[in-house]
Amino acid sequence: MFCAVHAARNGHEVHVLEKNEKCGKKLYITGKGRCNLTNACSTEELFPAVVSNPKFLYSAFYTCTNRDVMDFFEDAGVSLKTERGGRVFPVSDHSSDIIRVLEREMKKAGVQVFLHTEVERILTENGFVQGVLLKNGQKCFYDAVIVATGGCSYQTTGSTGDGLRFAAELGMKVTEPRPSLVPLLTAEEYIPCLQGLSLKNVGLSIYQGKKKLYEDFGELLFTHFGVTGPMILSASARIGKKLEKGFLNAYLDLKPALTEEQLDARILREFEEAKNKQFKNVIGVLFPASLTPVMLELGGISPDKRIHDISREERLAFVRLIKAFPFTITGTGEFKEAIITSGGVSVKEICPGTMEARKIKNLYFIGEVLDVDAVTGGYNLQIAWSTAYLAASAIEENTKNLKEK
Repeated sequence: MFCAVHAARNGHEVHVLEKNEKCGKKLYITGKGRCNLTNACSTEELFPAVVSNPKFLYSAFYTCTNRDVMDFFEDAGVSLKTERGGRVFPVSDHSSDIIRVLEREMKKAGVQVFLHTEVERILTENGFVQGVLLKNGQKCFYDAVIVATGGCSYQTTGSTGDGLRFAAELGMKVTEPRPSLVPLLTAEEYIPCLQGLSLKNVGLSIYQGKKKLYEDFGELLFTHFGVTGPMILSASARIGKKLEKGFLNAYLDLKPALTEEQLDARILREFEEAKNKQFKNVIGVLFPASLTPVMLELGGISPDKRIHDISREERLAFVRLIKAFPFTITGTGEFKEAIITSGGVSVKEICPGTMEARKIKNLYFIGEVLDVDAVTGGYNLQIAWSTAYLAASAIEENTKNLKEK
């Protein structure tokens, strides 16, 4: 939709072929329906947030910056706000406002939208794109074709990997798609016991053997199958590929604001005030109620033991448990739970300055269909806007060059 607006503003006749009954279905559910449309960080800070092939996006991010995207929507009448972590949302908290603007701007620019129109394959001849073959057998001929079909996540919105299939059928290399920004599965039986418990301001460390793969601080939610929440979703983007080689060890720091020494001093104070009480009746002040039984189970100290009978070694071991609550990551959730897709059309097949396929002239791939993905925070939509704008601009350049020839 963003690409269509800019291509049409450049004077082209633009057709949007949409297989759904309406445009923007996936955009509607982003940011839990609020639409985290970009991040307000500096342009340079966009790159570290990109997990796969950040250098490929250099031209895209600098040609259409996050500030440009914010200006586009604000100029079109959407008031924006910036929240924690630089996340940008419409003030209304309604993703429908973003979709409405795109629809309005498409209409204003003269874009023609064809709903319930599914593309079967891309038509090419002698290294040039010719158009598309529709599912109903109709052929549509175009000077340029832009594939903006998304990845394989949230398949109910229509992103069922069509663009990856189009590319593969044309002989282009496609990196195996994997679910990303997805919950993580765990091995331990005590994790489902914590289902529904949300922890804020905790630390997370993930290891492959002794090598630390990931470290973060934030919010986590226990589920019947493992863990989820903003911090876990971002972790999944970084460690997804590593899980192919085996399970990973993870540790939560339940009291990241305290060093082991400070935490031990605090526990000593609690112990001093309750010398004759049982261990199980004292540690409840340290944790949410549902976490206490699990900490007792893992703590190595009998729940019925009197505080004055607990040794220094037992106490310090319990401190270490609080600073490194363990669980084993065995895998990721499925595409139906994933916010985005990792993998896609190989960036080696695409010109980074135009988004045009290297082997087929006037064929472009933009957004999540490409092998580029990022952590949560509005970065993935920024990839979509930036690559879309670049393709629209490149078509303009190609048309000028053809006219000059």
